[in-house]
Amino acid sequence: MKKDFKSPQQKEKAIAIGFTVAVHIVAISGLLLLGLSRPPVPPKQIKAILVNPEDLPPPEAIPLDEGAENTAPEMTEITEVAQSPEPQQPSAADLAAIQQLAQQKAQAEAQALQQKQHAAEQAKAQAEAQRKQAEAEQARQQALAKAKQAKNEAERQKAQAEAKRQAEAAQKAKLEAAAAEQKRKAAALEQQRKTAERAKLEAAEKAKREAAEKAKREAADKAKREAADKAKRDAAEKAKRDAADKAKRDAAEKAKREAADKAKRDAADKAKQDAADKAKRDAADKAKRDAADKAKREAADKAKRDAADKAKREAADKAKQDAAEKAKRDAAEKAKREAAEKAKRDAAEKKRLAEIEKEASAANKAAEAKQIANTAKRDFTNKIYAAWRMPSGASGKKASASITLSDSGQVLSVVVNSSDPDVKASVEQAVRSAAPFPMPKDPTARSQSRRFTANFTAK
Repeated sequence: MKKDFKSPQQKEKAIAIGFTVAVHIVAISGLLLLGLSRPPVPPKQIKAILVNPEDLPPPEAIPLDEGAENTAPEMTEITEVAQSPEPQQPSAADLAAIQQLAQQKAQAEAQALQQKQHAAEQAKAQAEAQRKQAEAEQARQQALAKAKQAKNEAERQKAQAEAKRQAEAAQKAKLEAAAAEQKRKAAALEQQRKTAERAKLEAAEKAKREAAEKAKREAADKAKREAADKAKRDAAEKAKRDAADKAKRDAAEKAKREAADKAKRDAADKAKQDAADKAKRDAADKAKRDAADKAKREAADKAKRDAADKAKREAADKAKQDAAEKAKRDAAEKAKREAAEKAKRDAAEKKRLAEIEKEASAANKAAEAKQIANTAKRDFTNKIYAAWRMPSGASGKKASASITLSDSGQVLSVVVNSSDPDVKASVEQAVRSAAPFPMPKDPTARSQSRRFTANFTAK
């Protein structure tokens, strides 16, 4: 439906022009009546000056108030001619010239009105184009604001991930410090145990010099203490195995939690990407609808526009097309940058998870190797005990053997400490008789199993 773009001022101008034309018609009618009336007394000789209509300037459209004022002098001039005491009867050529002059003036005023209406339509079209440009600028600003908000959200998530990584590193350092402290305490306990054993040996040698009854009581006490020491060692080894199992479970749970967190982050990134794609599609659909509506309006108004309007419209269409292509290129570049940044973040996250998994695997492997080495050492000690032929009369006597094996289980060196030479020789013979020892297949466990210390007590 075509809209009426005439403003109230334009309507007033049209009324003023119509009123002016009507006044001219009345004046011409008065002249005609004067020419047809009865001739008066012969007039004096007067001169009439005819004006060529082409020499007159084109009339200008004037407001209603000014039209009334400008009409008054014309009426006065005509009235003076009419009241002349000796009027001259106008000829048919003069009447035709005056009528033609009035018609030309009316046509010029109508043409000026059309030009002003055309200029008003052009001004309104220009204002509409400016309004659309302002809407496009507002949409661009909103898109920039959304992009900035997405960037801030990504930085916030990155800061959270960094804080989490630092917390995990602190927890890892704390666990390592605890393990080192536990190792130090174990070494101190071992030193205390060795010191106690030396004290026991000295007490045993002193006990030989005392009465037989006292030796029996001390032997009984000694057996009880050894049982207690063995129970303590077994408890310590069990605690170590439990700690290794717990570390393995904690590492597995930690890997699961980190995998779940990564899945959540990937889902959130995908949701954001889907929302961005939907917004782009909605914007494209809206642009298509706007383009279709604009094409319909232009098709309806195309018959009423002249060649200049058509050229302007084509230039505007070209500018819009260039702007749309530029916006499309900018959107493609932006999507490409965002995809590259996301790929970079995913690669960094994947690398971090791989490092964590590698560390956890190394810790688990080290714990498993240690457990295997401890089991192998116990098996070696049991095998030596089975091959030991205790000398007669050596009941209650002790020996400590420090053994070094090769990768194939052969004995490289054995150092036996004992106060009784027979016990010492028998233990050394038992170690060499028990060789070769079955070494673990794991390289780390095999390396840890090559050196061990075994304690022996004759019964």
